[in-house]
Amino acid sequence: MALLFPGQGAQQPFMAAGLYRAHPPFRRLMDETFEVWGTEGAALRADWLSDSPAVDLDDVRRAQPLLFAVDRALGRLVLDWGVRPAALLGHSVGEVAAATLAGVFTLEEAAGLMAERVAHIESAPPGGMLAVHASAADMAPYLHADVVVGAVNAPRQVILAGSEAPLAASEARLRAAGFTCRRTRALSPFHSPALAPAAQAALPALTRLPLRAPRLPLVSAYTGGRLTPAEAADPRFWAGQPAAPVLFGPALDALLGTGELLLLEAGPGLGLTSLAKRHPAVGPGRSTALGLLPARAKGDASDLNTLRTAVERLLSEGQLAHDPLPSPEPASAP
Repeated sequence: MALLFPGQGAQQPFMAAGLYRAHPPFRRLMDETFEVWGTEGAALRADWLSDSPAVDLDDVRRAQPLLFAVDRALGRLVLDWGVRPAALLGHSVGEVAAATLAGVFTLEEAAGLMAERVAHIESAPPGGMLAVHASAADMAPYLHADVVVGAVNAPRQVILAGSEAPLAASEARLRAAGFTCRRTRALSPFHSPALAPAAQAALPALTRLPLRAPRLPLVSAYTGGRLTPAEAADPRFWAGQPAAPVLFGPALDALLGTGELLLLEAGPGLGLTSLAKRHPAVGPGRSTALGLLPARAKGDASDLNTLRTAVERLLSEGQLAHDPLPSPEPASAP
């Protein structure tokens, strides 16, 4: 079994809120992270659970820390069940959650990193990300200094990133040429040179941290391979991630090249699950993929029901000694 952690763009209103209300162990893990952030953590929790958040959940001040908190809590929940994954693989900010679970950072250190990262990105120029059904090579005529391939998710699934006006111009040209495109839920130019100054500004705080070798195998979506102790201990590696391209597709290739695996997406939505299901190594009689949360967050019992389906799969494969979830409520009599 391997855990996949989604990143920027995967956020949804009420993501995992139903699980927070229904499952005390998950609630405790989320509250641990909110408490580390103090008053800002209380504001994050309030907006996360609100019908009318004070700050839009797509804003970097909400999307980044909440994605980290949900990813980390779901991953920690699975580890607390006694499951030991063959590897962890995170996309974008999901790699920080994976690294925290692997012991590169403590929770307090990771929370500080996230706060630094958000503060610097907030001052960057507005921008976004554009998912395109095409190869990275196809994108060459549509790129320039401020619009780059920010993520390679699959052989024909890339994301362009850049400041708003240049990205909009590239989007118009791509649509006119017949490419299928859609904007992701990002209000900042993640994984593009526009965030290089913000990335550099986070370096001093990272150099003061005692970065550690991962205690669990961690496949990096920034190198496309297994993270080495030297890479994990390099503050420049972590500081540069908001401006660096995400190589999730090559990283997934490396992960699935190790053998048959059950891939569990530990975060909101099923974006990484969908990518994994299209991989040639995933299918009947081979590796499989499913999510710990539903595709669309509703803030209701569907969260716990989806988690229960994953637990049943882990039980059937002998990866869990017992069912860690409460029994379903019996149906009431008519």
